[in-house]
Amino acid sequence: MNPYPPIQRKTPPVRHNRLQTILISLIVFGFVCVLGVGAIFLFAGDDLTAFARNVYLRISLSSRGDELNTPMSADSTTIRFTVFSGEGVQSVATRLQQDRLISDADLFLDYTKLEGLDSQIQAGTFFLAQSQTIKQIAQALTNSNFGAITFTVVPGWRIEQVAEVIDATRPFFSFSGAEFLAVVGKGAVLPTDFVREMGIPAGASLEGFLYPDTYQLPPDVTPLELRRILLQAFSVNFTEEMRQNATAQRLTVYEIVSLASIIEKEALYQVEHPVISSVYRNRMRDDWTLDADPTVQYEHPNVRSGNWWPRITRADYRGVDSRYNTYLYKGLPPGPIAIPSLSAMVAAINPMETPFFFFRADCRRDGYHDFSITYDEHRTLC
Repeated sequence: MNPYPPIQRKTPPVRHNRLQTILISLIVFGFVCVLGVGAIFLFAGDDLTAFARNVYLRISLSSRGDELNTPMSADSTTIRFTVFSGEGVQSVATRLQQDRLISDADLFLDYTKLEGLDSQIQAGTFFLAQSQTIKQIAQALTNSNFGAITFTVVPGWRIEQVAEVIDATRPFFSFSGAEFLAVVGKGAVLPTDFVREMGIPAGASLEGFLYPDTYQLPPDVTPLELRRILLQAFSVNFTEEMRQNATAQRLTVYEIVSLASIIEKEALYQVEHPVISSVYRNRMRDDWTLDADPTVQYEHPNVRSGNWWPRITRADYRGVDSRYNTYLYKGLPPGPIAIPSLSAMVAAINPMETPFFFFRADCRRDGYHDFSITYDEHRTLC
């Protein structure tokens, strides 16, 4: 018989064990969550930040749709706006508001950030207007190609008309028509190689050599750069073969352009260029005066802005005392009187072979001409 009583072992309370287990689990779970969130931020932190920012911006802009789509005014006047290299979107937004192109710089900033346009705004010069909305302006600033200047030179214009268009389309151009004339007009210092190649006399202007076409010009174009572009286009289009053909006829490029400028002003339709050329080449061959009306107009006393080609009377044929007046002086005028088209220059070199010495606007008033061999025939055409 065991003289000692049995040992009584105490069982730990079940409640205490459960609490301990829960506490440890929570600690482990929290630790895992911290590690998980940390890992997420480590590998995707920027995306989450951007997501959170976009959610905030979308909520913020959701009630401002009208402001984003409402322009400052209905004024469509062009405003020249430059984004400088390295300039931040905050600075751009501030200057847009200062120029009264937008009403709220912060709204512009928030919109560009939400749409990812803040990093796409390009340096360059843009042509904007108060009639554009914040959305339209933001999109425009992401493509500097929209800043190109579309510029058209029309056949039959004189250089003063080119200058007028420059003035009429400012602020697209940062210079005036007068500043352009200073590098293409009489007395301007012209490119030596071009002058020599085209046979342009000393002191003459570039009348006739500003090649007619439609150009896409950089917004920061200068007078000299515009001159270079127009003359380069002339050099490309007036081919070496054309030069050789002119030389073979003992004519310089300058003389061909002078004749072509008269043809251009006389004809309404290009199809008549070779025929009109034949009339003038026949007169030159037989040592006649050219008797070309546009040469009387060129230095007419009534020439002025808005009236570069004044109407003339029969009295003007002898009354306009100008070396350009081919009723008074034989041969070609001292230089071109206008910008000829390529068609007119080709016709000046390659006239149609005809017996005609005269032409006049036909009686049908459709813009075409009637041609004749003798003066008596010419007088009785209408």
